[in-house]
Amino acid sequence: MSIVGGRETGLETDKNAGIQPTCPPPTTRPEMHETLSYLPQILPAYVAYLIAVISPGPAIMAIVSTSMTHGRKAGMTISLGIFAGSFTWACAAAFGLATILQTYAIALEILKIFGGLYLLYLAYKAFRAVRSNDDLPRTVMQKRLSTRALLMRGYGIHVTNPKAIFAWLAIIALGMPQGAPASVAGLIIGVCMATGFTVFMGYALLFSTPHALKIYRGLRRWIEGTMAAFYCFAGLKLLTSRI
Repeated sequence: MSIVGGRETGLETDKNAGIQPTCPPPTTRPEMHETLSYLPQILPAYVAYLIAVISPGPAIMAIVSTSMTHGRKAGMTISLGIFAGSFTWACAAAFGLATILQTYAIALEILKIFGGLYLLYLAYKAFRAVRSNDDLPRTVMQKRLSTRALLMRGYGIHVTNPKAIFAWLAIIALGMPQGAPASVAGLIIGVCMATGFTVFMGYALLFSTPHALKIYRGLRRWIEGTMAAFYCFAGLKLLTSRI
């Protein structure tokens, strides 16, 4: 009996010896630690984006003018369109599509022409607003701009601006050195997009307050005239600039 029992015990021992212990699944902590190790490079890229996003440009001026003219909802709607345009170029830069556009100069030239003409069109619209009647009912003004039209206007302003391409190329290149994992690009885009969304919506909320609307009603012609001049200058500068 002891021999049989010994054999049985030996068999079980041999069987157990062949079983490999299961290891717990790897955690994402090493990957997160690797991503955070690039913070010294990510921080300058974020500062560069922050300066660019708060600086007055066609996108910011469109948010300001729309918020003061058509109210908070319209301002926030066009902000979403601009945000979508910024996100488009951010992803394009991260995936290398913007680099392809930069290689083919004709594509950027076409994009530049469309962007310049679109800004001139906005200048024409603002100039017409200057010449319109001061007593134009606000409800009629709001009916002219649907949600879809506002979204497409914001998207068009940003996505047809070649400078946005180069800005995102510089941001990605600055914050993502050679050999960096894809998670670094994801972190850069995520942080910058969250900041951009906050800034765009902040402008819309700030310039749609009753005090801002009161200022607009008193200086409507001057404000619309300034917008017309700005869009005209930006459009001509874009058309005559060299990529």
